[in-house]
Parts: sequence; C-alpha cells; structure tokens
Amino acid sequence: MDSHHTNKKITKQTWLFVIAIFLIATTLRTPLTVVGPVIPFIREDLGISNGLAGFLTTIPLLAFAIISPFAAPIARKFGMEHTLFYSVILLAAGIVLRSTGYTALLIGGTALIGIAIAFGNVLIPSYFKLKFPLHIGLLMGIYTVSMNASAGLAAGISHPIAAASTGWQGALGFSVILCVTTMIAWLPLLRSNKVETMTPSTNQQRTKLSRSGLAWAVALTMGLQSFFFYSLATWLPEIFVSQGIAPENAGWMVTVMQFAQIPMTFIMPIIASKLSSQRPIAIFFTICYLIGFTGLWLEWTSLAIVWMIFLGFAGGASFGLCMMLFTLRTNTAYEAAELSGFAQSIGYLLAAIGPTALGYIHDVTDSWFVPNATFLVITIMIFITSMISSQNRTI
Repeated sequence: MDSHHTNKKITKQTWLFVIAIFLIATTLRTPLTVVGPVIPFIREDLGISNGLAGFLTTIPLLAFAIISPFAAPIARKFGMEHTLFYSVILLAAGIVLRSTGYTALLIGGTALIGIAIAFGNVLIPSYFKLKFPLHIGLLMGIYTVSMNASAGLAAGISHPIAAASTGWQGALGFSVILCVTTMIAWLPLLRSNKVETMTPSTNQQRTKLSRSGLAWAVALTMGLQSFFFYSLATWLPEIFVSQGIAPENAGWMVTVMQFAQIPMTFIMPIIASKLSSQRPIAIFFTICYLIGFTGLWLEWTSLAIVWMIFLGFAGGASFGLCMMLFTLRTNTAYEAAELSGFAQSIGYLLAAIGPTALGYIHDVTDSWFVPNATFLVITIMIFITSMISSQNRTI
C-alpha cells in the first residue's frame, strides 16, 4: 500500500516538474523573438536609429555572454530551484520595463531580460542531471521543443498585436503572462524536498575548464551553431529578397526553417543520450548544413524551401547536441552547470558578432556572395569542433 502511495506521489511530483519545465521553456525565447517583427513600430514611435533598433537584438546576446559564467556559483549558493524562480521574476520585471514606451527603459528592460534568460539557458541542462539523471534526453527534448515552438508562435503574433490598438508596447509586453504562469507552476517545486547541493567546485577545477581542449571544443560548437542561428534569423529575408523572392515570402522562409528545427530538437537529445559517441549526429548535421548553405550560395532559389528544411534540421540537431554535451561531458550537475556557463559565455559572444560581421561584409562587397561562402567555411569548423566534443569522455 505504502509503495503504491509513493509511486503515485512520485508521479504527481514528476508531472508538476514536467509542467514547470515546459512553462519556463516558453519564457526563454518569446521575449526575444517578439522584437524583430515590431522594430518598424518602435523605430517610428520613439524616433530611434536603425543601429539602435538592431542593437535591441544584440543586447540580450551580450548579457548571455557576460552573465553565463556567474549562473553556476549563484545557483550553488541559493539552490537551483530558487535561482531559476528568481530569474523568472527578474524576467517579468524586464518585460514590464521594456514595454513602458520610453527609450531608456526599453534598453534597460532589454538588458534585464538578457540577464534573466542567461540563468535559464545555463542551469536547465544541469537541473535535469540533478533531478532526473536517467531521463535527461527526454526532458531536454520537451524543453527545446516548447522553447522553439513558443518562440516561433510569438514571432508570428507580435506584428498583428502591434498593428492592433495595443501598439508595440502590447506586443513586447504580452509574454509577461507566461512569466506569471511559470511562477505559479514553480511554487510547488520550491516547497518540495530539497536536493542536497553538490560539493562546490574549487578554483583549481574551474581553471581546469579553461585549460581543457574538450571544454573549448564544446564551447566553440555551441558558439558556431549560435552564430548560424542568429545570423540567419537576421539576414535570411534580405538574402532571399536579393535573390528575387518577394519580401512577404522571404519572411516565411525563416518560419519554415524554425519549424523544421522542432522535430530535431526533440529527437536528437534522446538519441544523443543513448549513444556512447555522438559523432553520427555531428556528421548528420554537417551534411544538412552543407546542403542548405550550398543551395543558398549557388542561388538555387526555386528550391529555397528545401534549403530551409535542411538548415532547420541542421540547426535543431546541432542545438540539441550542444544542450546534451553539457551533461554528457561532465560527472556532476554542478560541473554541468559550469561547463554550460563557460560554453554559453563564449558561444553567445560569437553569436553577437555574427549578424554585425556579416552585415559589414555585405556592405563592403555589396553582395551576399562572400557572407554565404563564410557559412560554408564555418560549417567545416563546426564539423571539427563537434567531432572532438562528441568523443566518449568527460572533462
């Protein structure tokens, strides 16, 4: 009778956990993807420059790069659950400030959003390792799918919301509803039995991370796939318009790519957790990147949807693998958090450079030929770093 009661209790706890993870995942990308489609409204209303408007998408990436290394030490002090809960409160505050309609608060709120999201980015993979070490792949699949699906939907509805009576403030502000729902779902987790926090890493262990070739390979793999994602999200519509696709159709190409990612972000963490070496995944996404980028480079625009599907598969598979590498290449949950912080700090710095650097190359050469060729060169680089990262060993 007791064991039956315990099983029932575990099941209820597990469901609460899965719902809470699903909800926090919906808050980690929607505040970012709502911005792009409403930039014209913001620019016109506040009279800000194109440069500042574009910087709104770079601020969170810089915040990720700066804050990521501090997430693990803070979580060790306050506990994973409480740190994640406070980060959602900070996120809600950032969303509200950003939506007030003042330029200074728009920038300040965006910075707060970046800081808050950095904690979720870094800690969630290690939280899975701490709570459900035997089901990391499945949980990571649920987490990445809910993150990408909510991000895609938010990007789609933000322009209609801004065009309605609520204006751009309503479009940027509506994701606060997700934050409040997430806080309510997390309250039972804060009250549940505390998991003993693991031994803090010494400074010597942290130094070991920056001197580890494997840690750098994981960090560069994370950085290069982020470089692809943010560069494509920024410039794909313009690349396609320059190749003769109508502007209204060019935007939909990004949507096709986003949704092609979803099955891969679910399947790949599960496959990665079952393989001793993840090299087959690295080979798979490299081939997909090469096909997609070659089609883009050769301007075979009649098959644009095919290139987007391949790039979506590649992006989803490489992101899914990166999320798993934090847990697969480490021994404890807090080592995973530290590797995650190290890799994401370097990764988002590369991601922040991508859109600006490619835009600059385009301005100098007055063509997308060299930026598209750059994508092919970086595909070879991510193949090398992901093959090193996928070896069956720990840092």
